[in-house]
Amino acid sequence: MTLLAPLGHENAKLIHIQRNWFLRSFRAYFLVFWCFGNWLQGFSAMADVQLRILDDQVVMDNGILELTLTNPGGAIIGIRYNRIDNLLEMHNPELNGGFWDLNWAQPGNQGTRGKFDVLNGTSFKVIVENEEQVEVSFARTWNTSLQGEHAPLNIDKRFIMLRGSSGFYSYAIYEHLENMPALILYETRIAFMLKIDKFHYMAIADNRQRFMPLPEDRLRGRGQELAYPEAVLLVNPVEPEFKGEVDDKYQYSTENKDNGVHGWICFDPPVGFWQICPSTEYRTGGPTKQDLTSHVNPTTLAMFVSAHYGGEDLALRFDSGEQWKKVFGPVFINLNRVSDKNKALSLWEDAKEKLKVEVESWPYSFPESKDFPKRDQRGTVTGRLLVQDGNTSKDRIPANKAYVGLGPPGKPGSWQKESKGYQFWAIADEEGNFRIQNIHAKEYNLYAWVRGFIGDYQYDDAIKITKGSNIDLGDLVFKPPRDGPTLWEIGIPDRSAAEYYFPDPNPKYINKLYVNHPDRFRQYGLWERYTDLYPDGDLIFKVGVSDYAKDWFYAHVSRKLGDGTYQATTWQIKFKLENMQQGRTYKLRLALASATRAELEVRINDAGANPQFSSGLIGADNAIARHGVHGLCYLFSVDIPSDMFLEGENVIFLTQAETTSPFHGVMYDYIRLEGPSRS
Repeated sequence: MTLLAPLGHENAKLIHIQRNWFLRSFRAYFLVFWCFGNWLQGFSAMADVQLRILDDQVVMDNGILELTLTNPGGAIIGIRYNRIDNLLEMHNPELNGGFWDLNWAQPGNQGTRGKFDVLNGTSFKVIVENEEQVEVSFARTWNTSLQGEHAPLNIDKRFIMLRGSSGFYSYAIYEHLENMPALILYETRIAFMLKIDKFHYMAIADNRQRFMPLPEDRLRGRGQELAYPEAVLLVNPVEPEFKGEVDDKYQYSTENKDNGVHGWICFDPPVGFWQICPSTEYRTGGPTKQDLTSHVNPTTLAMFVSAHYGGEDLALRFDSGEQWKKVFGPVFINLNRVSDKNKALSLWEDAKEKLKVEVESWPYSFPESKDFPKRDQRGTVTGRLLVQDGNTSKDRIPANKAYVGLGPPGKPGSWQKESKGYQFWAIADEEGNFRIQNIHAKEYNLYAWVRGFIGDYQYDDAIKITKGSNIDLGDLVFKPPRDGPTLWEIGIPDRSAAEYYFPDPNPKYINKLYVNHPDRFRQYGLWERYTDLYPDGDLIFKVGVSDYAKDWFYAHVSRKLGDGTYQATTWQIKFKLENMQQGRTYKLRLALASATRAELEVRINDAGANPQFSSGLIGADNAIARHGVHGLCYLFSVDIPSDMFLEGENVIFLTQAETTSPFHGVMYDYIRLEGPSRS
């Protein structure tokens, strides 16, 4: 046997020297490569914007990302970023990549489902090309040969890439000319279908983000369709953690005012994809209209026009030859990344910071269309809104946190159904001061509503904005509807049913995100719980005893019977009247937060009498089915002669008479009984 001799002192010293040399060399090489990598990243950020035009493709590249579009269609078929060849899914059975589309119909169409039209351009044009910016156009011009096939609109889609920007911008100009036939436009948007095997985590708010199911989980065998196609119970999902949950895109809707940023996170490599809208001026229905955001596929949407939570009232209707033009966008598609996948969720925080930057930059200076006015071509309106409510005080109080906005000329409250023009809104401060900025040069009415008061304010005169104008309206006074003192009230006048009772969902239909969540109203099937809670009799509310947060069901819907049909429901409000004023008129105020194919009837002290008031058939916002806490708002004022009341105990009966669907009904915002006028 041969034994190894022990190391001598000189050999050990030599090994020590070699080890130190290796470590120093490794550190030096690592530092070189690290610096080189950072230099490359910095070089990419400083790279000129490049445009490559091929026979069937257009490629925009700024060294950070590469965007590929079809030529001349303008469909987005490639987004290369951070070692991912394509962030977009291109193997779906139907919709792939990124695209603008619309839903339209000819006059006479019933409902809000028309023809789906992907807006493929027929001509391509370079608008701007230099080292700092590239802007390209994909246009489609309508002519009579396209009648019935495509919406009678001229469409000009634009895409912009800037030097050093981790993203790109898109906007579109829609135009209806005097030679074009009549048209109903129900919806238009820009949509992105992201890579299914990459993007699994969705974020739309600080408290509304989660890992999402896969699109195949919604297919037959893995998913079970519920009351409508969008809602699916996951019975055999690929990932067992989702079993028993409901997936429904409407559970992730949000209001326009809160729809600034949403999107998806990929964890390998850690990359974020975000839709950022720095302004609501081009969206329809005002700041509180709800709409879709992101949902399973994975899909991210920038919605501009839709009938969601409003119905046919929000459709754009054009007469034959009516001239109209509107710019939708720009929106910013922001991409971000981190090196550590354990910090991937920080991409949401980064996206929120980017939203702030984009808001500060609005209106953008770089879009080249003359139809998108720059900052110096816009105007400003300031003022102070005060409220004078005859019952609470003769003094004028500041309209704290009032929504004050400019919109196309109309009637009080018409802004919530307005869709053709632009709207510009601000929230008043504690003193009622407001400042509405960056307003297009047009003629408007000024509208407002104030939490805590019913009704809508409208300034008497039209307001004409010119380039660079700065109009101070001074003190404005809103006198909300009121005849006499409040005898009792239910709820809070805030255009929402959020303060009322929302039951726990059926355990079979849970979305885990909304368990113990402030937005518990977004759970599926809550309307069905009314029958569970009131299987025989209906809701009875006793003024002074009942608590509307516990005892007033959030939606006045019908009762489901054992044979699958539905029964009208009649709610009762019981109250005492003392010191009756004979020969005088009382006033019942009914503020509704939503209505869907409903007929609301009011009877006084006799459930079998002819109704003292009937709303007729109202509403189509479908907010009950779509987990919305409000849709379009209504205000009804009902005169009640004193001889219909009794000294002492009284009952007001509220009947929702339509019974053809579980989703037909109303959501109350606020109810008040006023005594006779003091005047």
